[in-house]
Amino acid sequence: MDKVDKIFESFVGESIFKNKSILQSNYYPENILHREEQVGLVASILAPALRGERVSNLFIYGNTGTGKTLGVQFVRNKMLEKVKELGTDNLKFVYLNCKMKSLADTEYRILAELINEMGGKVPATGLPTKEVYSRFVDIIDSKKQVILIVLDEIDQAVQKISGDFIYSLTRLNSELKNAQISLIGISNNLTFMDNIDPRVKSSLAEEELVFPPYNALQLQDLLKTRADKAFKENILEEGVIAKCAAFAAREHGDARRALDLLRVAGELAERESKKKVTLEHIDEANRKIEKDKVISIVENAPRQFQLVLASIMAIDRRGKNPNGIFTGEVYDKYKAVCEKTKNEELTLRRLSDILAELDMLGIIYARVISKGRQGRTREIKPMLSPAIKEQVCEILQKSLGI
Repeated sequence: MDKVDKIFESFVGESIFKNKSILQSNYYPENILHREEQVGLVASILAPALRGERVSNLFIYGNTGTGKTLGVQFVRNKMLEKVKELGTDNLKFVYLNCKMKSLADTEYRILAELINEMGGKVPATGLPTKEVYSRFVDIIDSKKQVILIVLDEIDQAVQKISGDFIYSLTRLNSELKNAQISLIGISNNLTFMDNIDPRVKSSLAEEELVFPPYNALQLQDLLKTRADKAFKENILEEGVIAKCAAFAAREHGDARRALDLLRVAGELAERESKKKVTLEHIDEANRKIEKDKVISIVENAPRQFQLVLASIMAIDRRGKNPNGIFTGEVYDKYKAVCEKTKNEELTLRRLSDILAELDMLGIIYARVISKGRQGRTREIKPMLSPAIKEQVCEILQKSLGI
């Protein structure tokens, strides 16, 4: 008990943090550094909504942590301030994160959540989808207004439902007498639109915008600004911010990763009752975040993702593929695993989509190569450390019963 008391005592003492929340992902800064051009473009595309005009559907792409959601939220807040200043109430923003499991599974659930966000209410299940659409139309068309629907991680919903539900949302404009709807889709997957119906695609992607990765110098600026507010003076050892930025720049310029590294390093320093955050704390934080991220992804991945990953891990464990694993080999093993676990088999094309997503998440490295007349295939290599591989295999075995 003495040990526990000492731990608690160290945490009720003086903290090295001034305001830790500034390093968390739900913090919204007053200014978004190095995103002035992109934020300005979003603002100019959405600005006509202030006059009650329907604006173009906008799709925003970029890797994780490139400021996409932050930029849209910043513009939203500024627009709502302007609406208040003008004394009108003819503009509404509705934000949904489609990665939330409770939302992205069905068209019904997304519609139900949109209705709830607009102040209405429908049961979580039980009504025909057509009636839910009808209720949605009734609630938004009750007065003259522009509704901007932000669907964050929209590719997650399209993957599970199809692009038709987004198409249906935009087609509702022809039924509305008073209101108008515009969609703002945000996605980490730059190619997800390639696999949806061309008819849907042409009606949706009226405006497209890519948020590029931050480079190491931009990440240092961003980190320094946040660290000055988050930590007390002289807490960070020289080189800490540069090292955080370098790690994150390697991860596709992910600002969220950089901030997480700095925050976790600070937490590790506090646990050790240190008065400085050192370079060693950054290394330790990097290992911890990498492990936590992969384990969380694998534990919460859809069953088909787990089946594909289990197939790759099984081939990799055999150790007979020094030059990598090819798509065809993964597909053969995947079909065997599906048969063994009594799961439905996906097509080779769908499996290729899952491989691309695992590559994007950094769990595998998948390089597309040409095999001449035999066409193109992916050369696949798992990107997990031996310790994480072992944990991932245990999770997959337990989840799939293999």
